Amino acid sequence: MEISLLFVISILIFFVAALYSSVGHGGASGYLAVLSFFTIVPAVMSSTALILNVLVAGIGVVVFFRAKHLSSNLAWPFILLSIPAAFLGGLIHIADKTYFLLLAFALLVAAIRLAFSFTSNENHNGFRSPSMFVALPIGGGIGFLSGIVGVGGGIFLSPIMILRRWADPKKTSAVSALFIVVNSLSGIVGRVARGGFEFSAAVPFIVAAFLGGLVGSHFGANRFSGMTLRRILSAVLLVAAFKLVVTAMR
Repeated sequence: MEISLLFVISILIFFVAALYSSVGHGGASGYLAVLSFFTIVPAVMSSTALILNVLVAGIGVVVFFRAKHLSSNLAWPFILLSIPAAFLGGLIHIADKTYFLLLAFALLVAAIRLAFSFTSNENHNGFRSPSMFVALPIGGGIGFLSGIVGVGGGIFLSPIMILRRWADPKKTSAVSALFIVVNSLSGIVGRVARGGFEFSAAVPFIVAAFLGGLVGSHFGANRFSGMTLRRILSAVLLVAAFKLVVTAMR
């Protein structure tokens, strides 16, 4: 890969990591959107996104934990089934066309998640934790889809948690970050088990994601995020989703 292209992709990855980590996400859907604009095969796209996802979401877990937003009691019911489900999803090899369509769906969800703050209930009381019988299947279903596509699942989990009033935005971001880490690791193991893990170990990508994760997590845990920037990223994801659908339909 040319140095100029590496630099451009790295800059984009930095901004994706910073924006996503500000809401407790690892950024896999954003990395996949960035990589989809270039000639990169799906196996490398998903593997690279998962590695960067673990790195950035892991930073988020530490930062949100130190800020005392992480609740293990809230997180574990979602995680319990998501880990084996993400592993099974990672074992599944799907045709490129199907992969592009599933990824387009994931990007669409991510775009909606980023375009709207989902914070209208932030200052209200009445939050309640979900029952285990509700959290387990939600976590398992999201984990399975995440393992197939190559994302951590936070883009699916966090809107549900906010809209169902299961936690405030800060706690939701913290739980999402932990959820993303364990699902991404499980998805990686599944891909390795079937011989489908193809990570292009580009050091600039890792450095860019790490720095972006530090910046975004700090502001996400301690300050409010800029909705204008998130909506710009949302527009980029919508364009990428449209491009993937067009590619799949050829």
